[in-house]
Amino acid sequence: MIVLIPAGCNNSNSKRIPLAKAGKSTLYLDQVTVLVPPGTPATDSTALVKNYINSWAKRELMYQKAEENITSDLMKDIDNQVREARMNLVIYQYQRQLMLQKMDTTISDTELENYYLNNKGNFVLNSNIVKVLFIKLPQETPGLARIRNLARSNNQAGLHQLESLCYQFAEKYDDFKDDWVSLDQLMAEFPSVINNQENFLRNNTFYETLSADSAYIYMLTIRDYRLRSAIAPFEYVRDDIKRIIWANRRLEFIQSLENGIYNDALKKNIFTLLNK
Repeated sequence: MIVLIPAGCNNSNSKRIPLAKAGKSTLYLDQVTVLVPPGTPATDSTALVKNYINSWAKRELMYQKAEENITSDLMKDIDNQVREARMNLVIYQYQRQLMLQKMDTTISDTELENYYLNNKGNFVLNSNIVKVLFIKLPQETPGLARIRNLARSNNQAGLHQLESLCYQFAEKYDDFKDDWVSLDQLMAEFPSVINNQENFLRNNTFYETLSADSAYIYMLTIRDYRLRSAIAPFEYVRDDIKRIIWANRRLEFIQSLENGIYNDALKKNIFTLLNK
């Protein structure tokens, strides 16, 4: 049963003002006012509050009906699940708080490099990766031949000119000459499919193709590559290594914390084995 309780029935400002009652539960004004943004027109806020009260009542009544009719075994199981969930949440927040306070989160370049050298076998490439220059230009771009020649060049001054021209005319210009990128990811930008990537990489340093409607020219300058099944370069897996080291530290920190609390409880007889 839902009963709407007028605010005027409670004259004491020190007490919470009830708005509605649904079975054993009461909804108070302070629970609702926080839902109404400042400056909301009166008609809108009234509608918002009414909708919330109805939703709250339906949920409360459903919960109470379920609680009355669910079997005792199921209720015990629910209580156990709630207790387990609460324990997990409290433990997680406590561990997180201690980690923020006490765990060293600094990972040096030397530590990253040493981990890589000692675990190279774990960093085998599952795709081909490249360092490339990728350009997408409209077919009618002026000075196309010059752009093509500059894209093939390794001359620093020429590459600066190329960058300037591409910023003027290119639809897309990505310079990955210092960063490794997956060739599969790059090929998603291309209109044509390269069926044998390994042969393609071995036999090309520059590749050019047209879009299906011939409106765009795609240029790819390959500076370096590594084939799948090879050991990944350190730079390519650097962030992965950082995550691994951090996860290992976190695990060690938690295990040390658990063991410390356990051993302390044994010493102080907080934890004892009964019926040994």
